Amino acid sequence: MRVLAAMSGGVDSAVAAARAHDAGHDVTGVHLALARNPQTYRTGARGCCTLEDSRDARRAADVIGIPFYVWDMADQFHESVVDNFVAEYAAGRTPNPCLRCNEKIKFAAVLDRAVALGFDAVVTGHHARLGADGLLRRSVDDGKDQSYVLAVLTRAQLDRAVFPLGDSTKAQVRAEAAERGLAVADKPDSHDICFIADGDTRGFLERRLGTAPGDIVDSRTGETIGTHNGAFSYTVGQRKGLDLRVPAADGRPRYVLSITPKTNTVTVGPREALAVDVVTATRVIWHGEPTPVECDVQLRAHGEVVRAEVTVEGDTLTARLHEPARGVAAGQAIVAYRRDPGGDAVLGSATITAGVPVSSGPAEPAVAHA
Repeated sequence: MRVLAAMSGGVDSAVAAARAHDAGHDVTGVHLALARNPQTYRTGARGCCTLEDSRDARRAADVIGIPFYVWDMADQFHESVVDNFVAEYAAGRTPNPCLRCNEKIKFAAVLDRAVALGFDAVVTGHHARLGADGLLRRSVDDGKDQSYVLAVLTRAQLDRAVFPLGDSTKAQVRAEAAERGLAVADKPDSHDICFIADGDTRGFLERRLGTAPGDIVDSRTGETIGTHNGAFSYTVGQRKGLDLRVPAADGRPRYVLSITPKTNTVTVGPREALAVDVVTATRVIWHGEPTPVECDVQLRAHGEVVRAEVTVEGDTLTARLHEPARGVAAGQAIVAYRRDPGGDAVLGSATITAGVPVSSGPAEPAVAHA
């Protein structure tokens, strides 16, 4: 099989490319240049869009013995991921840029170009598995599992995806890289958001959206207890950085409960008010059996797993949680998993639109308001 190996410059993608080559595939490595100005993105080992990463990927391809190219996808990345990230925060939602990058760049723009050039599939270093039934499954390494950010892929995209690392732990991958003589064997994993050079998400958004002072309101009293410079700086479940003028009557900390861009208001309240037992979502990708179905749902990357009854009707997914969850934010993904002996299988995913508080009726969204 003729495959294109996406090589980020990290240890995972290098070992994935090497394994594909060992399996007898005709492998070509490609590094995606995603930064319009690489110097403005993270430097050193902390990022995935740097000049150093490009060089590391090229050196790994040389060791493996495969052709290597750099594809400039900066414009597509900026439009599909960076602009989307800013727009989602402006709308009071909390996006996941890694998920969007997988959906729009690695398994849309890259895959489309690869197929047009005659490649059969795209190989990546994601920690996930594809079962014999074609369903995406969790990695054997729970701590590194990336099925959550891949669950947005369509059936057609999964059919042309290869994930060679799903049956290995991260420690095993590093050991193998060292045995192969790959210089990236001990390279630290990338963290945070690759296109925010200094890690200051609030500052990044403020530079693009400007300041927009507004009120922070107590959910119980309706009193204005603080101000902010932009509701986009907050996410549901946030506790730190609220800078409230008036302490709570009971002395307990308060958390962001909802964000209303229309009035530029951030509403805060007690931790228990974050609890929701119904989650609604849209932009549904569903691979599983007809619903309703009992399954596990994950509401954030590396977040808690909750048992739920999931129903899909058209482009709307509704999850009725068996136990309340906290910090459910609009814009994040909800991913449904079926418990299987061979590893949890992804049934589908959708983008969260709202969560219903435990004490509320179905008409009271708790996550974000337009």
